[in-house]
Parts: sequence; structure tokens; C-alpha cells
Amino acid sequence: MNNTMMSSLNQSKLAFTSLTNPIPRKHSSFSALKFSPLPIIQNSQKGLSFDKISQKPLHISSIESFSFSRKTQQEKPVTVCNAYEADRSSPLDINIELSDEHAAQKIKIGLYFATWWALNVVFNIYNKKVLNAFPYPWLTSTLSLACGSLMMLISWATRIADAPKTDFEFWKTLFPVAVAHTIGHVAATVSMSKVAVSFTHIIKSGEPAFSVLVSKFLLGETFPLPVYLSLLPIIGGCALSAATELNFNMTGFMGAMISNLAFVFRNIFSKKGMSGKSVSGMNYYACLSMLSLLILTPFAIAVEGPQMWAAGWQNALAQIGPNFVW
Repeated sequence: MNNTMMSSLNQSKLAFTSLTNPIPRKHSSFSALKFSPLPIIQNSQKGLSFDKISQKPLHISSIESFSFSRKTQQEKPVTVCNAYEADRSSPLDINIELSDEHAAQKIKIGLYFATWWALNVVFNIYNKKVLNAFPYPWLTSTLSLACGSLMMLISWATRIADAPKTDFEFWKTLFPVAVAHTIGHVAATVSMSKVAVSFTHIIKSGEPAFSVLVSKFLLGETFPLPVYLSLLPIIGGCALSAATELNFNMTGFMGAMISNLAFVFRNIFSKKGMSGKSVSGMNYYACLSMLSLLILTPFAIAVEGPQMWAAGWQNALAQIGPNFVW
């Protein structure tokens, strides 16, 4: 690297010495230049020296010549040298300021989280009400996916949302993600039909622990010690909740645990297989729901079946009345 820098700087020196300098030497900035293997780049606005910001070695990325005009209209060649950090691929930005767009993006993401959380609460409450009157989680899971898929199809047909451009390769890559999503969705609904909503979501809050453990033992990823320590209160809280739950049910507990594991694999498959795909987040989830619906429907028919659903429908109407439809 030093040889490259010195040769580049020697070229610069030759360019400077070839200038005819009509200005007295005491006013010339060229005569004051002293080159070293690690030059100091001054920030004209802040007065900060580059060597105080970074001590990393520099590569000379390019040397370009351009000209400027003086009062005598004589063009003088000037050599421009661009420096990059050795482990970076873009020029250094000494002045970094957060724009208003960045702050607005943070607020937007925060609103997304708040909206998702609020709607998730409503979904869980109504889902539990339905399961209390109509205890068929396989059909309930199927209808949830069907409603979401129908809403997106209507949005695409009415141009409320732009339909995604997909091909066979996209659906092939999406298939394992949809399988994991289907298992996790059904398992969570089965758990919710057997135990309280609060207990199901306390167990499901252990998903970060599953994510770290699966990534560690199956994918070989390593995490810093604070990450592992942060899992202790999560695991301890789930264990304490399971041990002290008054209406503990093994089916409900195992359903929540299976849901955690399935969603972890869903995220892993999604990250590995769908990277680089030009499908927006909303359309991606819509395609995922539609494919999951196709996977789940035959299993729901096999496990519960139309006869059980018809009998349960009559019982629900007898207990609650027409409001059950709402």
C-alpha cells in the first residue's frame, strides 16, 4: 500500500512542480505542502483533522486532474486525490447529520409497531371468543388465512395495492416458509383454544430464546454474552408462568412451544431464501397467507371435517345467537 501511495504522491508532486507560479512564493499554498504516508485531511468547516477521527490505513482510490481559470484565462492542471479507509468501500463522510427524513422514518416505524400491537390485541380477544363458542381451531385458522387472502385479492383487483410480479421460482422458494408459517399459525390457535390468551402469549414471548438457540446449534451462529444473558429472564418468566398457571393444559402449552419453533424456522427460511426478491413486505405476507391457505385447507378437512363444523355451528348459534357471525 505504501508503494502505491508514494508513487501516486510522486505523480502529484510532478504535477505541482510543473506549474508556472506567478504569485509570490509566500502566498503559494503548494509550497507549504508536505506529504507523508498518512496525510492529514482537514475539514474546512469544523477544523477537525482526519487523523483524529480515524487511525485506519488509507487507500488512494483515484487521482484525477481538472483545470481552473485565473484572471489571465490560463488553465492550470491540479491533481485531486481521493482517499478511502482500508475496510470501507465508500468515501468518508466527516460531517454526518441526521436528516428530517430519518427522524420521520423512525416515527413511521414506531407507528407501525403500535398499530400491529393494538390490532393483535383485538385479534386475540375475538379469536378467543370464537374458540369459546366454536372450539375448532383448525377451521378458525383456515378462515383467518382465507379472510386475509380475500382482502388482498380485492386490494389488487381494485388497484388499492399494486399486485406483485412473481414467478414459479418465487413460489418454490416461498413454500418452506409457508409450511413453517402454517404450523406456527395452527399451533398458536390450538393453544389459544385450550388455555387463556395471556398464558399462550407468555409462552410465545419465549420466541427470541428459540431464535438464538436454533441459530446457535443448527446454523452455527455465535452471539455476544449479553445476548445469552438477556434470555435468562425470558426463559425464567415462561417457566414460572407455566408452573403457576391455574388452568394449565399440556396441549395448550405444547401448542405455544411448537408455534415458537415454527415461527423461528419461518424467519430463517424467509431470510435465507427470499433475500433479493423484489416483492414488498405487504405483498410478501399476502402471498405467504395464500400459500399457507392452500396447504392448511386439506389438513383442516382431514382433522375436523365438515360434519364436526356443522354440529359446532348449530351449537354456537344456540348459545350466542346470530351475533356469533359478527
